[in-house]
Amino acid sequence: MAEHESLEFGKADFVLLDNVSLEEFMANLKHRFEKGRIYTYIGEVVVSVNPYRAMNIYGRDTIEQYKGRELYERPPHLFAIADAAYKAMKRRNKDTCIVISGESGAGKTEASKYIMQYIAAITNPNQRAEVERVKNMLLKSNCVLEAFGNAKTNRNDNSSRFGKYMDINFDFKGDPIGGHINNYLLEKVGGAQLMGILGGPESLLRSLHIQKDPTVYNYIKVGGHIKSCINDGADFKAVADAMKVIGFTGDEIQTVYKILATILHLGNLTFGVDGDITLIENSKVVSVIGDLLSTKEDNVEKALLYRTVATGRDVIDKQHTVQEASYGRDALAKAMYERLFCWIVGRINDIIEVKNYDARVHGKNTVIGVLDIYGFEIFQNNSFEQFCINYCNEKLQQLFIQLVLKQEQEEYQREGIPWKHIDYFNNQIIVDLVEQQHKGIFSVLDEACMNVGKVTDEVFLQGLNGKLAKHAHYTSRKLSPTDKSLEFDRDFRIKHYAGDVVYSVVGFIDKNKDTLFQDFKRLLYNSSNPVLKGMWPEGKLSITEVTKRPLTAATLFKNSMISLVENLACKEPYYVRCIKPNDVKSPLLFEQERCRHQVEYLGLLENVRVRRAGFAYRQTYPRFLQRYKMISEFTWPNHDLPSDKDAVRRLLQGCGFDHDVAYGKTKVFIRTPRTLFSLEEQRAEMVQRIVLFLQKVWRGTIARMRYRRMRAALVILRAYRRYKVKSYIREVNRRFKNVGSMKDYGRHVKWPTPPKVLRKFEEALRSIYNRWWAWTLIKGLSPEEALQVRAKVASLEALKGQRADLGLQRAWEGGVLFAGCRHAYISSITNTNMLCVSQINRFHKAEDRAVLITDRHLYKMDPLKQYKPMKSIPLYNVTGVSVSPGKDQLVVFHTKDSRDLVVCLQGMVPSTESRIGELVGTLLSHFKSEKRKLQVNISSPIQCSMNGRKCTVIVEAKINQSQPDFTKSRSGYILAVPGN
Repeated sequence: MAEHESLEFGKADFVLLDNVSLEEFMANLKHRFEKGRIYTYIGEVVVSVNPYRAMNIYGRDTIEQYKGRELYERPPHLFAIADAAYKAMKRRNKDTCIVISGESGAGKTEASKYIMQYIAAITNPNQRAEVERVKNMLLKSNCVLEAFGNAKTNRNDNSSRFGKYMDINFDFKGDPIGGHINNYLLEKVGGAQLMGILGGPESLLRSLHIQKDPTVYNYIKVGGHIKSCINDGADFKAVADAMKVIGFTGDEIQTVYKILATILHLGNLTFGVDGDITLIENSKVVSVIGDLLSTKEDNVEKALLYRTVATGRDVIDKQHTVQEASYGRDALAKAMYERLFCWIVGRINDIIEVKNYDARVHGKNTVIGVLDIYGFEIFQNNSFEQFCINYCNEKLQQLFIQLVLKQEQEEYQREGIPWKHIDYFNNQIIVDLVEQQHKGIFSVLDEACMNVGKVTDEVFLQGLNGKLAKHAHYTSRKLSPTDKSLEFDRDFRIKHYAGDVVYSVVGFIDKNKDTLFQDFKRLLYNSSNPVLKGMWPEGKLSITEVTKRPLTAATLFKNSMISLVENLACKEPYYVRCIKPNDVKSPLLFEQERCRHQVEYLGLLENVRVRRAGFAYRQTYPRFLQRYKMISEFTWPNHDLPSDKDAVRRLLQGCGFDHDVAYGKTKVFIRTPRTLFSLEEQRAEMVQRIVLFLQKVWRGTIARMRYRRMRAALVILRAYRRYKVKSYIREVNRRFKNVGSMKDYGRHVKWPTPPKVLRKFEEALRSIYNRWWAWTLIKGLSPEEALQVRAKVASLEALKGQRADLGLQRAWEGGVLFAGCRHAYISSITNTNMLCVSQINRFHKAEDRAVLITDRHLYKMDPLKQYKPMKSIPLYNVTGVSVSPGKDQLVVFHTKDSRDLVVCLQGMVPSTESRIGELVGTLLSHFKSEKRKLQVNISSPIQCSMNGRKCTVIVEAKINQSQPDFTKSRSGYILAVPGN
């Protein structure tokens, strides 16, 4: 049973129909077609309906879905049949074959291509170059044979006008190593099958004297309808490339083009008369034909107009009538095309055949055969070709029924199940009607062709009426005078398994005989083209040489069909039955009556009945258990019974189906589809519950796994963190272990990179170290040095990054703050500090003064009057100090009474030294010791208050300025300092 398809698409296997009737069969077939399901099983037979559209079901993904699977494990598909045939060949070492049948237009050729592509895709997994070459040649041979053997008919754009049976040889590993093709060409329509030559390049067409317009050539236009199956450049190139890949030489390919061009030109030859003489009216064409055939123009003309006849020892040239010449021309075209096609098949066989293969060394050579042959045909006018095609289908249908019945009977016997006889339509009687010795239609036709004198098709019909008058499946107008659907002396009717077909005997005699004059054979054999010469070996016979009568077309075809059936009968067969849904090539239309007729003549209902001979379904015990074991508590999840057979029996007994089954040796047989559907329903219900249970268990498992992973990750993370922390602390300890004895107390030691979790810890540790380092340095200083360090630290905190030179690198002088100040002795900040400055007086003029800073007051003194104090400012009245960010020495002392003191330090040695940092640091250190706050501002310009008035002090550098000097401005004052 085909799985994984919902019942909304219908029954995937016709064996599972509730009632085996034509109505139910057709309803299911139509339903699946409308739902886009073109494949359906009948047991192990695939029924394929031509979709008339491209379907995305043949790609690599689909191939992988069917590779190595059993038939029932996937929805019905061609790939399932191809895989089953391949597995039987590889696993059981059995030769297999795939028989593809159906009427013209049902999709047989496409089916064979997909099967070949599948086999090519699943073989040679090791990509051996030689195997890939063989696979490529086998696939390309399809392209070439399809181009030369198919034609466009009123029923099919790509109708097979030949039958093809390809044997693919495999080595013991299951890889293709070669093949062989048998062809069954019937219609020798000159040039109608491959007018793709018109799609060739301009240079080629010119060399062949061919025009691109197909309407110019009589052989490829029928009532204005062009019968070309390939007619563009792309198709032409594809065929040419395929021939090169297969191994055709350049000369061989050129010869093929020349023969096709010759056939086209032959169709345009016309004959006329001049008195008693038959003439060729367009003699220029003869010259072209002679050039293409590499022979003399005179020889071509003579072969077309005369027939050489040997009477004893005398040889005479008998001139043709216009009718005879036209007949000979057409016979030549048909014979050339037939010979070309057979030569192509033979050439392909020479290339792809298995060479140097020794079974004793390389193992057994197994075969998969693929048969793609013309389908049953019923036309408005049915002739010799349709008769042979339908005979072929009768033979294949007979083989099909016999093999299916044989397979069923053998399986029942193997399993020990009683066999029940099945009534079916046995078409052996029709096969005998055609091929029976002395009485069959072929025998009557051959006898008519061997008669001496003028033999007509009417004589052949009379012979049929005489020998088959009492046959139940044969009739004619003479035997049924009231049947007006038959013409007197022209028609006969055969009741085929596919339906009644009326045949016209017109042309039977000519098509059965070898009607090609020996003159044409000699003409082609004597060509200087070795390829063409090799196609006509019988042309070497002399005119007077007596030869054996050649076999007729009917006998040759009958023998080939008998050989084909014998070949298929010795292989394990697989079947693809193709159905054409409508005659208008619509992907949507399903013509009920049209399809019903095909279902009947394909014998599909008989096939279903054979498969349903008592039991609709059978399966091996292990696989049955694998699918249905969840239904029974005795078999889920695994049984403990003695055997799988006992387990299956217990399962079915528990479901109440024991009355509807039989137990074979290795398989269980279920009688009615309803039992199987009931099992499927119970399975679906249990599967849903199992899925929910599995989801619950799996989700719990996933949650526990996730928890364990998270917990493990956390443990690992903690351990890793501890490791990193310990490693970092150990490394810090190692590096800083002896810093107390180092000269710089470890300032040169590089800190290790901390883990992310210890970055703040590192900052704290660095701070602790810096404090220790500073304490270590400070504890060895004298009180004066400690006082200076504190002042420098205060200056650095206030001015760092805002003034360039703070004087931190030199020793601050402490007692003598400014060595360059005249007569200035300055004690420590606890006593006094004197500064030499330039100050702005009340007249807004600059004047030299000295500023003395004690621990309580700031004194302004006149250096010209022995530093007589001029003004006293208590330090508690000083609120802040402002300096500029430049290199100048401007200082503003801000006071609470808005009487700021604006000065510029001077008298430094050297003159470029800045004392601002020392001044600010000393003041800050003093204020800090008294736990008072001093505001330090760094800005430019500086805002201040002079005698209660707001003003601004701006610093400007001037090139010609020798020393700092204050001048008045609108907003306040300008301190001019020397420029660079």
